[in-house]
Amino acid sequence: MNLHFVQLLDSADRSIVEALAADARLSLKELAARAGLSSPSCSERLRRLEERGVLAGYSAEVALEALGYPLQAIVRVRPLPGMLHIVEKLIQETPEITECDKVTGDDCFICRMAVRGMGDLDRILDKISEKSQTNTSLVKSTPVKRRLPPFVG
Repeated sequence: MNLHFVQLLDSADRSIVEALAADARLSLKELAARAGLSSPSCSERLRRLEERGVLAGYSAEVALEALGYPLQAIVRVRPLPGMLHIVEKLIQETPEITECDKVTGDDCFICRMAVRGMGDLDRILDKISEKSQTNTSLVKSTPVKRRLPPFVG
């Protein structure tokens, strides 16, 4: 997102973005009430926020444990020489990898995985480790869920 766009958000736009970040299922009526707007005005602001790319999508928070994935792991991945693109493709094709960032520093990728058990974790890591070095940490809890940073200005 361009910093220029963020600076143009007024308090009503900020209220809309914050409310949707907390609960993307809010009705237009409830969203308008939280932002202190009429429903038509809120709808127009939503459309403009979407067009400007401030609102890039809407999603549901899914309890992975309820889907049979009780373990999550953070895996730092350092591809072996000449294997960067192959490892990136392997990561993209592994459905248990739910999120991955390409980063600077010693490692090239930091992945978040959801697995059914240690056997699944070992199986996936074995494939990745053939072409890279990995360092794995099991997630005990998530004290800070994904959230918005503070608004500028």
